[in-house]
Amino acid sequence: MDKKILVADDEARMRKLVKDFLVKEDFTVLEAGDGEEALDVFFSEKNIGLVILDVMMPKLDGWQVCKEIREYSKVPIIMLTAKDTEADELQSFELGVDEYISKPFSPKILVARVQALLRRASAGSGDELLSVGGITIDKIAHDVKVDGSSIELSFKEFELLTYFIENQGIALSREKILNAVWNYDYFGDARTIDTHVKKLRAKMGDKGGYIKTIWGMGYKFSVDGDN
Repeated sequence: MDKKILVADDEARMRKLVKDFLVKEDFTVLEAGDGEEALDVFFSEKNIGLVILDVMMPKLDGWQVCKEIREYSKVPIIMLTAKDTEADELQSFELGVDEYISKPFSPKILVARVQALLRRASAGSGDELLSVGGITIDKIAHDVKVDGSSIELSFKEFELLTYFIENQGIALSREKILNAVWNYDYFGDARTIDTHVKKLRAKMGDKGGYIKTIWGMGYKFSVDGDN
């Protein structure tokens, strides 16, 4: 598990609060006070394992920083925001954010989510290569191919597709998906899963039809005649 974390927030007091709690858990914390500095630090430092971004920052906001990082990296990203709106939450997932946390928040919950994301990012259990119905997942390379062509997925989209394929043919409730992919300490709702499934289906093209909706319950991944 990579223990180096970048915290970008224009409020020094907020950075210190987050840093103090992370340092207690033996993380190394790099700080940035605006969006431009965040990108400078991210691209100059080696082996940053996770990025925590505030939405409202000078020079470049959190959305712009996230978009730039996603051009080059699938590093887990947590977005912090003082605005708790559905539009903002949907935009964060559109850009490939892995967690969306509204201020004020519990620092202990933030640390728990950091640890959960890093555990899943470094997990290497089970088969490292999955292949079904023209979809191939390489867990080590964090690469997904559909009919031989690579597709770009966010960290959470990758985890979600992997979970679906590893449980193909099984009806999965939204609660079970939240517990497995977002971990037990995630306080989310069905909208989070539905948003990710919508994006995942779009990126998979025709193969997106493998993810079938079970109305009133959740989803099932099935190929061909497996209904």
